[in-house]
Amino acid sequence: MDWLAALQRWIYDGVRSEILTFEQSGNVWLLVGMAGTGVMFGALHALTPGHGKTILASWLAGSKSGFGRALSLSTLLAATHVLTAVLIAFFAAHLMERTFVGGGRAPTLEILSRTILLGFGLWLLLRALWPRSHRQGSEKREGLGVALATGLVPCPLTLFVVVSALARGVPEAGLVFALAMLAGIALTLGLVALAAVAGRQGFLALAMRRGAAIARVIRGLNALAGLLLIVFAGRELLQ
Repeated sequence: MDWLAALQRWIYDGVRSEILTFEQSGNVWLLVGMAGTGVMFGALHALTPGHGKTILASWLAGSKSGFGRALSLSTLLAATHVLTAVLIAFFAAHLMERTFVGGGRAPTLEILSRTILLGFGLWLLLRALWPRSHRQGSEKREGLGVALATGLVPCPLTLFVVVSALARGVPEAGLVFALAMLAGIALTLGLVALAAVAGRQGFLALAMRRGAAIARVIRGLNALAGLLLIVFAGRELLQ
């Protein structure tokens, strides 16, 4: 993961330079440039490991969510991911490991997030093995839970930048960058979510043409989604 640490350091050094320039000049146009940079960096940063892409895609593969619902959940995940980092920087910095080796991690929230996701995975697997009727509202609540639980793991880059801005006495610069990062991360996660829904719909259409019962296929997707969540959350908890 050395390349990830190097990428984050490169991005962080560039943004920190902009924060220093803004601190010295107070030129608000620098914030506009920082916003554009933040969107680009957010989109690229979300392509690196983490950010809940696998979890979101796994859940959507086993759900009945359409494209609109997928976009709303991916945006919620991105917002939780970034805003959790902002709240920690402002009010609970003691929860954070502040080194690039630690990756700006918040271990307490990570454990909570993975435990909740493990529970969701077990629920999906049990529901697939012993199907029972459930209302659409139940699935909507599941989607909200998965997005919020995944987003509890704070964005390390946002943590570093907001903490740096606070230390320099220019919190507005940190907040502008955080909002721009949110937009960039939401863009990447949204594309992943749309691809997951498109893939599920294509798979269902193919299965129906070959005579597979829709209920069996959906149960299979639910079981696969549950297993993926269990494996991912369990592996992270054991590390």
